[in-house]
Amino acid sequence: MRTEQELKELVRQKYSEIALQDKATNDASCCGANSCCSTEVYNIMSDDYTNLEGYNADADLGLGCGLPTEYARIKPGDVVIDLGSGAGNDCFVARSQAGEAGKVIGIDFTEAMIAKARANADKLGYNNVEFRQGDIEHMPVGGGVADVVVSNCVLNLVPNKRNVVNEIFRVLKANGHFSISDIVLVGELPPNLQNAAEMYAGCVSGAIQKDEYLQIIQEAGFEHITIQKEKQIHIPGDILNQYLTAGEIEAFRNSDTGIYSITVYGRKPNCCTPGSGCC
Repeated sequence: MRTEQELKELVRQKYSEIALQDKATNDASCCGANSCCSTEVYNIMSDDYTNLEGYNADADLGLGCGLPTEYARIKPGDVVIDLGSGAGNDCFVARSQAGEAGKVIGIDFTEAMIAKARANADKLGYNNVEFRQGDIEHMPVGGGVADVVVSNCVLNLVPNKRNVVNEIFRVLKANGHFSISDIVLVGELPPNLQNAAEMYAGCVSGAIQKDEYLQIIQEAGFEHITIQKEKQIHIPGDILNQYLTAGEIEAFRNSDTGIYSITVYGRKPNCCTPGSGCC
């Protein structure tokens, strides 16, 4: 059983490698983990960014599982924080919505990703987008600074999701909100699949149960929690063959177990309201 720190180091190493790959390579791999290839077309992010204002192809590594910025209700002048900002894709889309008067802060665990994102921002000439290296369990951001928090397929990679959700609550202003796309489970994955290192770094086996995920958000103090979008994820057979026997694959396919991408919204209460519980 790996420790939380060992799991974080695994993710850091894998995503340092991914930062040096292009989108075509990542699209042909298992969520960017190219040691886990499939002969089928398999990219967990089937949503298309290319028509969104602010999209930049150099910043798109094909690692997401949704379009959180599409649902994030970002307004001109907003301060937006993107968790696990990668090469900057969601940050640049968020900037197009927040405008020149807004500010976007990307936070990423991986030095190579931060370097790539900063280079992309420099090429685009953006002076109101910045990237900070840090652990999203302990964000390098003051409390109550953000109007909106977004994240795309990142919390599932973090061992202690409760810490991250509590940090989201801390950095948001009163009445601020988040929109986060992530991977969750319904039912239990087979142990060999759950524990596979490549699958962990590639999006799936770090996921937790959908009900538990939503409960963590609720217990952190958020209100108006809403699933804005939900879709089921299909894992191709040639990937399952690497981890499961034929009998285990059949049982998995015939079970009620499911892997889902969800986009979740939640709002931080107005801390001046009596009984809000956040003062």
